[in-house]
Amino acid sequence: MRGADVTQESLFTVAKLADFVPASHPLRSIRALADEALGRMSGLFSTLYADTVRASIAPEKLMRAQLLQLFYSIRSERMLMEQLHYNLLFRWFVGVAIDEPVWDHSVFSKNRDRLNGSAVAAEFLAEVVRLADTRGLMSDEHFSVDGTLLQAWASHKSFRPKDAGPPDSPSGGPRNAQPDFKGQRRRNDTHASTSDPDSRLYRKGNTGAQLSYQAHVLMEHRSGLVRAACVTPASGHGERDAALAMLGSLGGRRRRTLAADKGYDTADFVASYRAAGVTPHVAQNTTHRRSAIDGRTTRHAGYAISLRTRAWIETHFGWLKAAAGLRQVKQRGRAKVEALFQLGMAASNLVRLRKLITAGAA
Repeated sequence: MRGADVTQESLFTVAKLADFVPASHPLRSIRALADEALGRMSGLFSTLYADTVRASIAPEKLMRAQLLQLFYSIRSERMLMEQLHYNLLFRWFVGVAIDEPVWDHSVFSKNRDRLNGSAVAAEFLAEVVRLADTRGLMSDEHFSVDGTLLQAWASHKSFRPKDAGPPDSPSGGPRNAQPDFKGQRRRNDTHASTSDPDSRLYRKGNTGAQLSYQAHVLMEHRSGLVRAACVTPASGHGERDAALAMLGSLGGRRRRTLAADKGYDTADFVASYRAAGVTPHVAQNTTHRRSAIDGRTTRHAGYAISLRTRAWIETHFGWLKAAAGLRQVKQRGRAKVEALFQLGMAASNLVRLRKLITAGAA
């Protein structure tokens, strides 16, 4: 007998959001890990809000919503709220009841400065690292460091001389015409972006110069998890300076190794690490020069192992740019870009941590 094409809704229902999420869905274990990390940050969140007046949206929900935006490559917070309106999986992960109204997208803009000002993203990354450490998945002896460029949310048209006045109003021709930079000498010491003054014109390799930030990661070698992350203005020495700062923040006096690519093969970098008791497992750069890494380091088997393991760090950069959609950051200012990058690295850690725990249980 043919059924009727009629939608018959019940007057009452007892279904819960968790009933719509398969037991084997990856977000189940990821949310358990995220909730454990956010639970330890409750004291920090309490200091950001007043004890009286109207209750605001829980910061834990805002953090889980931003994680979803990274996991599913949602390009804007407006689209994230649209998805949250009708996607039951998203409602369950964030913690929004099925009959609860969805927030306005401006909620993120209003709360971003509050969360960034207290380094919430950095603290969340640290708590995710602690989760891995308590499960015996984190090394404290062998590390890799590397950097990548994040394209700023600014165009070449905004890169103007610092002493120049406001741009001339268009007189005829297209309103958003492409200016002609041919023959002009544009440098970071004389020019700056009017849209994002913290960004700098920089190029890496054989690519064209872009207004960018330099993002840095310190990765441990046992499981390939990010131990620390930061963002600096793009410069030729930024990667080496950030590596010194991140490894120095670990504390302790135990002997460590640090793997890096050829860009770190400089005499001052290698000497500073040897003086700090760190063995620099840096790839040798012998192109028209002499490498600062000699046989004292390369003769050990651990040197080759470190260079092979160092390639894992590229998986975090690849996931961030391809899956999370942060090849070009949609925030302006170093503080906001750094918070977004650290949250992205925490999300990448959660994805990998879930796989490591599942493989261990299996």
